[in-house]
Amino acid sequence: MTIATTETIPNKKIMQVLGIAKGSTVRAKNIGSYIIAEIKTHLGGKLKEYTLLQAQSREEAIQRIKNDDRRLGADAIFGVRLATIDTLK
Repeated sequence: MTIATTETIPNKKIMQVLGIAKGSTVRAKNIGSYIIAEIKTHLGGKLKEYTLLQAQSREEAIQRIKNDDRRLGADAIFGVRLATIDTLK
């Protein structure tokens, strides 16, 4: 299966648009990682907890897009967008 962030896929012709493949996911930070991240924000350093959470969320979203793509009967997805939103700030 081809997945692209572009509006077109090189060497591929779009024969039919079947709909929107959706793959949203929502993750919550646990209180422990939140406290550690807040301390590191003020003292400096990498936020490994948030980096891992973001990577896991994106992988889950991509898997959900692939599953929805199969449901639609498509063989490619184009125009994929991934966004990260922090609602605590």
